[in-house]
Amino acid sequence: MEGVSVRKIKKICVFCGANSGKDVAFVNAAFHLGEVLGKRKIDLVYGGGKLGLMGCVSTTVAQHERQVLGIIPSAFTVNNLVGETCGKEIKVATMQERLVMMMELSDAFISLPGGFGTLEELFQMISWAQLSIHNKPIGVLNINGFFNGLLSFVDHAVKQEFITPRARKILISATTADELVDKLQAFRFESDPALSKLKWSPSSSQKEKLDLTLRL
Repeated sequence: MEGVSVRKIKKICVFCGANSGKDVAFVNAAFHLGEVLGKRKIDLVYGGGKLGLMGCVSTTVAQHERQVLGIIPSAFTVNNLVGETCGKEIKVATMQERLVMMMELSDAFISLPGGFGTLEELFQMISWAQLSIHNKPIGVLNINGFFNGLLSFVDHAVKQEFITPRARKILISATTADELVDKLQAFRFESDPALSKLKWSPSSSQKEKLDLTLRL
């Protein structure tokens, strides 16, 4: 990426399924993403546990001696529901608290294939970026066209003028892990002039934290 300013990414949060999916390519891609993060000396933030694609990514990153942080709601730890987290684990009370912590502790976000929970995490991060709550890059690893339908729908929403062309740029996609990380590093956030003026109220703690109760 000669001539392109590269942002420093030390920690990437990965959203993905607690299942492995039907196509073995999903598992292979999850392992490969873990290898890419490890070789690039990037630490992992994820949802905790060791099930499905989440386990593939986290164990591989740990094998490359990078830090792994699992942020998991306490409800999931009862009766070892999702398995043992690989690396350090932080327990939180709610799903929303989990997502806020993921946002605060990560420099970028990658979504692998997954279900409703994965999609909710992905679009929550996109909507928060649109609102200028954060300016961190977000991308999907489009393995075997898994996200083709989703990307087509987003483009359709742009054509129907529900998503602005500026906001559409928030969501990055690539078919390989190396290409996606390169795109995340090259990403330049372009805020909406109106939305960037929004003021988010701090909590009562001494350290200012964003009030993220607004959801689109």
